[in-house]
Amino acid sequence: MSEVVAMAGQAYMRQLQAHPLRTKAITSGVLAGCSDAVAQKISGVTRLRLRRLLLIAVLVEQLTASPWNNMMFMMYYGLVVEGRPFGQVKSKVKMNYASVQLTAWKFWPIVSWINYEYMPLQLRVLFHSFVASCWAVFLNLKAARSIANSKKA
Repeated sequence: MSEVVAMAGQAYMRQLQAHPLRTKAITSGVLAGCSDAVAQKISGVTRLRLRRLLLIAVLVEQLTASPWNNMMFMMYYGLVVEGRPFGQVKSKVKMNYASVQLTAWKFWPIVSWINYEYMPLQLRVLFHSFVASCWAVFLNLKAARSIANSKKA
């Protein structure tokens, strides 16, 4: 048994080294879900309220992964796609990041809820990937509009 625990610990540390943000986000979500499940059992709930666990998972995702994903996309788009200098990209991100993130916080929890509540398990990745593609189009259109507005000024 101790070998299994040691191997799991080593695998976790490798993932933490290779993908720190993702690993921490998943760990946080799993621990939050586990603690909520334990709390429900201790309080006498006979059947776990999975919607409550889903809400916790969505919140953890939106507070950890979403801000970084949007920030990295905006930085990548400005530096690589538009070929702008870092100073301009930094200013643009400073100007647009809050509205992009607020829009993400309105949009993605609904998507996650639909995905977890109504999508069959085998279609969840496909659904999420399709919506993520639509989100990328939105971010590209927002960036293009920002470029057009800066050229007019």
